[in-house]
Amino acid sequence: MGITERMRAITVADEGEFGLVDRLTARFRDSSAARVDVPLGPGDDAAVLATPDGRVVATTDLLVDGRHFRRDWSTPQDVGRKAAAQNFADVAAVGGVPTGLLVGLAVPPDVEVEWLEGVADGLKAECDGVGAAVLGGDVVRSDTLTLAVTALGDLGGRDPVTRSGARPGDVVAVAGRLGWAAAGLAILGRGFRSPVSAVAAHRRPEPPYAEGPRAAEHGATAMVDISDGLVADLEHVAVASGVGIELDTAKLDVPAKLRDVGGALGVDPMTWVLGGGDDHALAATFPGSAPPPAPWRVIGRVARGRGVLVDGAAYQAPAGFDHFR
Repeated sequence: MGITERMRAITVADEGEFGLVDRLTARFRDSSAARVDVPLGPGDDAAVLATPDGRVVATTDLLVDGRHFRRDWSTPQDVGRKAAAQNFADVAAVGGVPTGLLVGLAVPPDVEVEWLEGVADGLKAECDGVGAAVLGGDVVRSDTLTLAVTALGDLGGRDPVTRSGARPGDVVAVAGRLGWAAAGLAILGRGFRSPVSAVAAHRRPEPPYAEGPRAAEHGATAMVDISDGLVADLEHVAVASGVGIELDTAKLDVPAKLRDVGGALGVDPMTWVLGGGDDHALAATFPGSAPPPAPWRVIGRVARGRGVLVDGAAYQAPAGFDHFR
């Protein structure tokens, strides 16, 4: 065997399905950081997860190479953490606490095993941060690298917070960052790699997981994960609840860094705050005049009517991401 052959990276084709599964599963076996009971973890036909509440929160997302991430823009650890984060944010958006993760992997045979191990490490790192466990998954051959991630969660005895409970008179509040991931995507799309804080927001979202259960305990009447854009996702709440939502841009924070990036790219940063997705902030409605204390901040109110108004008018710019438009 020559030096070149010895140094060549091992691919999925070299390792084979079962070898790949063994290597990835080995990275998930230590669930010491998990705060949940896993009687049976990865390695069998199915896993077993204890459900103290007696109910299971379940949500799923797909991440497609070239659509949701680019391997020349993100490290494999970035991809793994993002895949877990966007699902755990959905669990938090109904007031749940993440408990487990199942991962389906469709992969071309020429992908390097080391890259996939990095994805596995990213998935586990995000799980460790919330006390969840990677429970298992599946691997298949595909022409396009795709991750199908299912997250599970626990409500802790609380009722789920849905999109359909907002009522006129409620205040609208948000916790988490808005516009940062969209700014990072715009920067990368122009061929730049800085400022690092904005680019990192696109690569690795930081959802305010703990604020979902906290909002539920504080009496939130409706809640949603901001994955597609603030206006677009609040539109879901407005439609489901049969109400109008009025946003006040004077109450929406546009940090100096976003203003600087917007100025450099010739973009009004408020369009990122209102229409940019992938930050996975949480927006919720609360009865009365005040949401929970910081990091929650009031950005509008619920009124009679239909749809979302921004400063009293229909929003004319793109309101959020749509896969088929």
